[in-house]
Amino acid sequence: MEKTKSPPLHIQPPTYGDLITILSIDGGGIRGIIPATILAFLESELQELDGEGARLADYFDVIAGASTGGLITGMLTAPDENGRPLYDAKDIKPFYFEQCPKIFPQKRGIWGKIRKLLRSLTGPKYSGEYHRKVIRKKLGTTRLHDTLTNVVIPTFDIKHLQPTIFSSYEVKKSSSLDASLSDICISTSAAPTYLPAHYFRNEDREFNLIDGGVAANNPALVAISQVTNQIINQNSDFFPIKPMDYGRFLVISIGTGTSKATKKYNARMAAKWGVLGWLLHGGSSPLVDVFTEASSDMVDFHISVVFQALHSEANYLRIQDDALNGSHSTVDVATNENLNELAEIGEKLLKKPVARVNLETGLTEPITNGGTNEDALKKFAKLLSDEKKLRESKSPQLYKAPSSTMKLDGEDARLADYFDVIAGTSTGGLVTAMLTAPDEKNRPLYAAKDIKSFYPEHCPKIFPQKRQF
Repeated sequence: MEKTKSPPLHIQPPTYGDLITILSIDGGGIRGIIPATILAFLESELQELDGEGARLADYFDVIAGASTGGLITGMLTAPDENGRPLYDAKDIKPFYFEQCPKIFPQKRGIWGKIRKLLRSLTGPKYSGEYHRKVIRKKLGTTRLHDTLTNVVIPTFDIKHLQPTIFSSYEVKKSSSLDASLSDICISTSAAPTYLPAHYFRNEDREFNLIDGGVAANNPALVAISQVTNQIINQNSDFFPIKPMDYGRFLVISIGTGTSKATKKYNARMAAKWGVLGWLLHGGSSPLVDVFTEASSDMVDFHISVVFQALHSEANYLRIQDDALNGSHSTVDVATNENLNELAEIGEKLLKKPVARVNLETGLTEPITNGGTNEDALKKFAKLLSDEKKLRESKSPQLYKAPSSTMKLDGEDARLADYFDVIAGTSTGGLVTAMLTAPDEKNRPLYAAKDIKSFYPEHCPKIFPQKRQF
């Protein structure tokens, strides 16, 4: 199979650093507002450390997302016309506020709700037309190999009854997986009973796909497995890291919230359900909830076991709210009130204590003296920033990735971003130093336009002129 050539990534490979960095985003429909809020905070912390041009794609070796998390992944890693991420993290939440009410239009009044119920008995609850339209409009012609860092987005092929993982690593070996990012994101967010399955062809292969949450609603383990496979196959980007060296992994996994703590279902209810009851109950789909939450929890438990066994639990951060209730726990109640409340839940989640799975009980419990999720994200931001700088200092490549030079073609572009060598003698040496010396944010001390004003100000003092009498 023909290999697909990918452009250079905007992050130096792990072989030049100490860590392998992974960001994972769960599925959950409109509840994607919760991780969007968390990610905006993380990116703002990175900007505090490395400047306003810092973007999440500059720091993570892999960004993985399932369902709504897959859409967020695509938005964070698709390139704009300047080769920078199409969306800042802070732009994801407004996208949800604007587009979710159109993707999941709410029927008003009793007759509207009855029509929606009848529709859901004979087909998907929503037509999916706007869902497909807006994703195609936003992501355009970008293909999987174009993403600014490696991505892993799971889907499920309903024809072959097996997962299809769209991975930047796999696409280098198999061009048939190099689908458009819009088709991938439409597929991974096509939740059964809510949105129609998605069919498309790519080269000689056809895809019949539904929501990635069916396969891996928490895609963190899929991402770790993809990286481990690269290490086993001796990908030079990961040398000399060993396949089971999970102590070198730095993983941030962000959930979209669950109703686990509120216990909205029980055996007495479920005992009375037939096909309809399992598909529709209290505005949710119990069958979908059970499958997605079970897989998410198993992934969290498995990763926690591995990291704790290797005494590397500090390298794994799982942020999840288990106390959603009512419309907050649905995937499609896209009213302004509910969306605003979900955003508020995301903000409050930042202030909650860091929690970790108790391996004996299987329950998530706050860590003693672990601080808040906000504190943990600040710590991880510093680790990510330090790792990025370490890699750039060790990389033998003279080429500087756009991530390290921020906005190369915007107002922040500087001459030092483009030249392998800047040489100067005499006054040219002074100009060279001014153009290349770093400021406190590790950007050039002087913009070229500042050099000209430096000369009129200082040359008369360096070379004072004697006045004639």
